[in-house]
Amino acid sequence: MSNTTTHTNQTGMLAEFWCKKVLPLTVLKSAAGFYIGTLDEDGLPCSRESNQYFATEEKAQKALTDGGWTQKQNP
Repeated sequence: MSNTTTHTNQTGMLAEFWCKKVLPLTVLKSAAGFYIGTLDEDGLPCSRESNQYFATEEKAQKALTDGGWTQKQNP
């Protein structure tokens, strides 16, 4: 059984709940790797939405496109 969830909503759940902003999901990079998150209107990271970090931008983009990632429940 997979721990991934198919995501039909392409906006950040944590960004909406904690920051009160509806922001599109995108692939972002940190020192730990690539992840699925959101950017605010100034282009700054607002939320990390995925539990996973991905080794490459391509793997993160595929996970975002295919829904193959797990939503974080808390910031």
